Amino acid sequence: MNGGGTERVVVVAVMGQDVAPAVLPPELWTRLAASADLVPGVLSRTLTAPTARAALNRVEVLLTGWGCPRLTEGVLNAAPRLRAVVHAAGSVKNLVSDGIWERGILVSSAADANAGPVADFTVAAISLAAKRALGTAAAYEAIWPDFLERRGADGRTVGIIGASRVGRRVLARLRAAEAGYRLLLHDPYVTDAEAGRLGAEPVGLAELCRASSIVTVHAPETPETRHMLDAAHLALIPDGGTVINTARGSIVATDALTRECVAGRLDAFLDVTDPEPLPMGHPLLRLPNVMVTPHIAGAQGSEARRLGAYAVAEVERWVRGEPLLGGVTREELQRLA
Repeated sequence: MNGGGTERVVVVAVMGQDVAPAVLPPELWTRLAASADLVPGVLSRTLTAPTARAALNRVEVLLTGWGCPRLTEGVLNAAPRLRAVVHAAGSVKNLVSDGIWERGILVSSAADANAGPVADFTVAAISLAAKRALGTAAAYEAIWPDFLERRGADGRTVGIIGASRVGRRVLARLRAAEAGYRLLLHDPYVTDAEAGRLGAEPVGLAELCRASSIVTVHAPETPETRHMLDAAHLALIPDGGTVINTARGSIVATDALTRECVAGRLDAFLDVTDPEPLPMGHPLLRLPNVMVTPHIAGAQGSEARRLGAYAVAEVERWVRGEPLLGGVTREELQRLA
């Protein structure tokens, strides 16, 4: 926190030059200038140039975004007055280094602001999955299915893997839906009582897969979650089921999912893949029962302003000596996306 000093806080923005106009449009720069001294311009790519070093020597708050280099020991040594890093984007795993925590520098992420668009994207995919829209669209010219054979959303069981920021928003949106979804949740960090408050039944991963016609992934990328949805678990999902992944590609075993989708047993909506991007000609890019999008579920275009607004509000809170709403600690970093 600022601690109530009389001098204005020095803020330096570090992000891609192509990112800054969307994340920090002019009105947010004006708002930020009302509570802090801004070093002119936006630093990007490298923080070793003389102009960048001069800015770092003064900075107290780094306002970072997509395209910011990793804050290595060398960068931190060049920023002796740095006291807070406010990230106008989601994950900070590839941004912060051990030196951040060792120096007691506060870290904030705008992941909360990024979670809304991802949840909206996911719920849209769930709605399409409930009606098996992918396969039906692919067969549009060939056959019109009988009315009573068509799938609907009412009463469908949806399995949510991970009560993350996004996962909780998805749960809230599905609870409010008129379809009356049955909601299952697998998250080892969530108690049964908390799952109940979220409107979900806590279950093991195998049970979730076995009972859910739609499985949506919202877990972080960790060694423990790599290929969490492997061949064995994918095989448990009922025929005609759908896998949705807007989290991290490595959580789903790509080869195993590809086999299920090629066989036509499962459908998939994938906004993230492993590898990312998929190589040209990969089967998942050509299947009629799979939709692959290039990591667009998070804040895009006009939505990116949400990230900047969240970050500017964090700087304002820090200047006033208030806690940061998006604060990230070293202990919880490994459990975050």
